[in-house]
Amino acid sequence: MYQILEAKELTANIYWMVVEAARVAKSCEPGQFVIVREAADSERIPLTICDYDRQAGTITIVFQVVGAGTLTMAGLKKGDSFHDVVGPLGCPSELISENADSLAKKRILFVAGGVGTAPVYPQVKWLHEHGVGADVIMGAKTKDLLILEKEMEAVAGNLYVTTDDGSYGRSGMVTQTIQDLVEKEGKEYDVCIAIGPMIMMKFVCKMTQTLNIPTVVSLNPIMVDGTGMCGACRVTVGGEVKFACVDGPEFDGHKVNFDEAMKRQQIYKTEEGRAYLKAKEGATHHGGCGNC
Repeated sequence: MYQILEAKELTANIYWMVVEAARVAKSCEPGQFVIVREAADSERIPLTICDYDRQAGTITIVFQVVGAGTLTMAGLKKGDSFHDVVGPLGCPSELISENADSLAKKRILFVAGGVGTAPVYPQVKWLHEHGVGADVIMGAKTKDLLILEKEMEAVAGNLYVTTDDGSYGRSGMVTQTIQDLVEKEGKEYDVCIAIGPMIMMKFVCKMTQTLNIPTVVSLNPIMVDGTGMCGACRVTVGGEVKFACVDGPEFDGHKVNFDEAMKRQQIYKTEEGRAYLKAKEGATHHGGCGNC
C-alpha cells in the first residue's frame, strides 16, 4: 500500500497529493510518469510525476477529475492509501541527458497549459537546480484555474502568466504570448517544450514552426493504459507509428500528426470505436511487443 501523506484541492476539480513511494522516488526523473490504482480492481490511471523527494521517499502527483476513476481519487484524504503505484515509466526529458556546458548556453522556453503545468514544473525545477534558467509561459482559461504559480515562479528564469479571458496576467492564448516575446520583446529561443491540452500543443507547434523554434511536446493527455497494450496512445510522428507511453511521452512537436491523434481520441472513447480501431490498425494497434 502507498500512503497519501498530503492531499488538497488546488482549484476546481484539480487535486494535489504527496504519496509515499520510495522505490519510485529513488529512480524517477523529470518527464516520467506512474500508474496508480486506488484499489485492486480499480481503473489504471497514468499520471505524470509532478515532483519527488528522494530522501523522504515521496512523489507528488497532480490530477484533474475527468472520469469515475479520478472522481474516486479526489475523495481520498491524508492517511488513505493507493493499492498500486507503478513506475517510473516513460522516457525522461531529453534535457537531463544533455552535456552540462551546452545546456547552460541553451535558451529554453516552456509553455504550460492548464494541468500541463504539473509535468512542466519538475523539468524547470531540475534545470534551476543545475543553474539553468528557463522562461515559462503558464496559461489557463481564467485566473481561478491557474495552478502551481508560486512554485513555478520560484524556479523559472522568467514567468509569464496568461489567461484566455484576461482576468489575470497577460490577456489571450499562450500562442499570442510566444509571438509577443519573440517579435515584440526580442526574445530568442533554441527550443520550446510545450505541455498541455492537445489542441494547445497543436497551435503552439504551428506558431513555433513560423518562428523557427524547435519544439518538444509531451503526449501524456492521450495515455490510458500506460503500457502500450490498450492502443489508446497510438500516434503518428514523422510518418511512423509511435506510442506515447512506451516511446515517449516526449516527441518532436513539428512531426506529430495532431489532427489524427485528436480524431482517434474521440473514436476511442466508445466501445464500438475501440473495436473499430483495433480491426482497422491490426498488429500496429498495440505498442510494446507489437504482436498482440
